[in-house]
Amino acid sequence: MRRRHFLSLTASAAAGATLPGPDAASRAITRSGNVTEPRVPPPFELDEVTVADLQAGMASGRWTSAALAEMYLWRIEQVDRRGPNVNAVLEANPDALAIAAERDAERRAGRVRGPLHGVPVLIKDNIDTGDRMLTSAGSLALMTSTPRDAFIVRRLRDAGAVLLGKTNLSEWANFRSTRSSSGWSARGGQTKNPYALDRNPCGSSSGTGAAIAANFAAVGIGTETDGSIVCPAHANGLVGIKPTIGLVSRTGIVPISHSQDTAGPMARTVADAVVMLAALAGPDPDDPATTGARGRIPDWTAALAGAALRGRRLGVARQMFGFNPHVDRTLERGLAALRDGGAELIDIELPTRSQFGDSEYEVLLYEFKADLERYLAARGAAAPYKTLAQLIEFNERTRDREMPYFGQEIFEMSVKKGPLTDKAYTDAVAKNARLTRTDGIDAAVRAHRLDAIVAPTGGPAWPTDLINGDHFGGGSSAMAAVAGYPNITVPAGQVFGLPIGLSFFGAAFSEERLIGIAAGFERVLDGEGRAAPTFRESVGL
Repeated sequence: MRRRHFLSLTASAAAGATLPGPDAASRAITRSGNVTEPRVPPPFELDEVTVADLQAGMASGRWTSAALAEMYLWRIEQVDRRGPNVNAVLEANPDALAIAAERDAERRAGRVRGPLHGVPVLIKDNIDTGDRMLTSAGSLALMTSTPRDAFIVRRLRDAGAVLLGKTNLSEWANFRSTRSSSGWSARGGQTKNPYALDRNPCGSSSGTGAAIAANFAAVGIGTETDGSIVCPAHANGLVGIKPTIGLVSRTGIVPISHSQDTAGPMARTVADAVVMLAALAGPDPDDPATTGARGRIPDWTAALAGAALRGRRLGVARQMFGFNPHVDRTLERGLAALRDGGAELIDIELPTRSQFGDSEYEVLLYEFKADLERYLAARGAAAPYKTLAQLIEFNERTRDREMPYFGQEIFEMSVKKGPLTDKAYTDAVAKNARLTRTDGIDAAVRAHRLDAIVAPTGGPAWPTDLINGDHFGGGSSAMAAVAGYPNITVPAGQVFGLPIGLSFFGAAFSEERLIGIAAGFERVLDGEGRAAPTFRESVGL
């Protein structure tokens, strides 16, 4: 069984109203509505800006929130929907400019809610928003609005963020077919990797990954079951934080598995990801798992300062290297930078790392059916289909649009599963906990007195193949994902111009320590970890 079965994947299509933009720049890349060469995007004032840059610009009067929203909407119109046509944003929020104007009025009145005040944010289209945008999980079966915001969306609004739009995702977070292409959905089509447009953006949060890399916003939100934050972050040259299960609420998010699902931030810098995480995290009375978050949310920004690497003990999971010599060479330079920064590196083994694939899959098949049907019931009239069996029938009835390239084998396996009281399920849950926590991450951290475990996030992005599906190289997401433990990926360089990330994962609720290490790694690389996308047609072009 391949890990692709549980990677959430996203793709996005140009949907929604025409977006505003300067006429001169528009004419530079279009002629009579057709894309012309060159496909390189026009210069953009907000290229590679950070959240801190945006706040400073709004504080100085250089920009307003409304101006920022309009510039990002223009960027999406030009680059996502015309040429190079990254295809990462499903729809723009029709209320974005009005919301931004409200944040500007608050700023003029002396009220600034925090570091996200007035900042445009993109979110994945499996996260409910109680507005005029749809929440579809990429499926034509859910092309309806939802009655209320997800808990994390309410937190974003309270923090002053401007919801700019929704990014596409692999349909049903890529838990539908064993032969799917990451980044494809019936609603949105195929998202492209902005570093090489014929390459895959990876993971079910691929729309968010490609969009933030392409500067359609400074920050965004993805979700992960196994790899779907860290893989698209890695493949698109971003920082991605997959939090401990229970740190961030899942209420109002289309589910796969309550054992492994979580939302998390994706950004171009560790600092920007931390700002987003601080806004998202917190206990939700409707998500019992988040009761563990009480008292576990420090001021993570403090971890960004200082020499965070000095004295840190990092376990290098050598078993997870070796799948690609180019990746190994790139990451060896990253490991050397960690040593130069003062970290102590210890080669370790994770003997259980390949022993829980079948039990992980068993848990996901059981929980998908149970959790999805619970979500659909809670969505009420906004979800015309209430059972997995009804969705299977819908897909068959609309096969020409829903299944032109691949089927629904995972749906068909999941629908046959019984209740969560089945012994097969409870045994698999217990096995996962033992192999990934007790005998896995916890054992390694305790035996070697580790602050974090270090491993390659993945390989270079593969060519998108709608006919045959994905072909992953290597990766390291599974153990932290199944354990429900935190994982942070940081850009560590490029292979043939394609981004490569280094992952840092550790014990439950060790985000503060991991953030300090990730920020220290980013600092010692001194700008060498991330390069802006070049929108090549293909590697070598």
